[in-house]
Amino acid sequence: MYSDLNFLWEAWLGVHTNTKSEAIENHIQEKSVDDYRALMRSCFAEFYRILKPGRWMTVEFSNTSAAIWNSIQSSLSEAGFIVANVSTLDKKQRSINSYTSTTAVKQDLVISAYRPSEILENKFSKSMSTTESVWDFVRSHLEYLPIAKVKSGELEFVPERDPRIIFDRMVSWFVRHGVLVPISSSEFQVGLLQKFDERDGMFFLPAQVAEYDKRRAQYVQAPQMELFVSDERSAIDWLADFLKTRPSTYQEIHPEFISQLGAGWKKHEAKPELAALLENNFLKYDGIGEVPSQIHSYLSTNHKDLRSLDKSDLRLKGKALDRWYMPDPNKAQDLEKKRERALLREFEGYAKTTGRKLKEFRLEALRAGFKVAWGNKDYQSIINVAQKIPEEALQEDEKLLLWYDQAVTRMEATA
Repeated sequence: MYSDLNFLWEAWLGVHTNTKSEAIENHIQEKSVDDYRALMRSCFAEFYRILKPGRWMTVEFSNTSAAIWNSIQSSLSEAGFIVANVSTLDKKQRSINSYTSTTAVKQDLVISAYRPSEILENKFSKSMSTTESVWDFVRSHLEYLPIAKVKSGELEFVPERDPRIIFDRMVSWFVRHGVLVPISSSEFQVGLLQKFDERDGMFFLPAQVAEYDKRRAQYVQAPQMELFVSDERSAIDWLADFLKTRPSTYQEIHPEFISQLGAGWKKHEAKPELAALLENNFLKYDGIGEVPSQIHSYLSTNHKDLRSLDKSDLRLKGKALDRWYMPDPNKAQDLEKKRERALLREFEGYAKTTGRKLKEFRLEALRAGFKVAWGNKDYQSIINVAQKIPEEALQEDEKLLLWYDQAVTRMEATA
């Protein structure tokens, strides 16, 4: 209620806020989250126009709503900006609201975003939907990211250097230009490992990794990535991190996994079965052939009696039996294709549903379906399915919001 609360002193000054263009969500002015996002997009578009290529903008943000947070990020992306860093700002002096409300945030978020360089834009205009464009973007993007973060005397994980976040930024870049993404997630992971330097789960340019190594040597403990399990995608990520260092049987994984499925689970997201997640995303050693190197390395490190044994040794094979493990990159691509086919079948079921809202669904199926529909220029299917899910589910998922906004924009352009 910004302009509403300013009414008295604005009346005294004789100058009033133009509420038509006031970028807020406000039920009195009948402005929804969609209206807010459109208004912010127009603001950011003007900032983008004024800012020189390669230069920065900082956005200070204070809100507890996931829908508003996603609206800000979506607006930035659609205006052309690329987010490079999100950090907290302690202003020391808190507001009255933060003292009196249990839900008000006590620290603001600071988003650092940049306008891409002319060099990158020119390269992209020539190569467009090719893998060369993918790696041109990644090289340029990594240059803008912070190399190291320190908080309370400890080295922090830089989320923007996580391969999953880098992939999302790349996808947003291609979508904004209306170009098909020429590479799958698993192919992207393989390419990152081949072309860039990895440290503690983060990726760097060659010049950056030398500086990171110097900083890393000053601290005893490596930075830890925090994973909060709130939907199917984050559940898969948690399992990947778990199995990467500890190939385990179902019985060993289950209690650890269940403990992660707490109150933070997204409201309308269907809870997947652990067995299905393992079957569709990971591999299990069935006792046939040699013990996979991922399991062999873990067992020989943690069991003295299994050290120096050949991968075909019966004692090692017996201990390795029924353990789930991370697949190597080539097999991971086959698993991803199998999983995507299953997700698209589920999405088709959502699309065929008539006359009722979907109360529970798989966000991963919606994301996969939206992505393929957008690639096929079937924007109407995206809009139709989006209308079947609760608005909060759409507003609170950054990926769904990206495809939906692009579909609406394209439909309006052709109307």
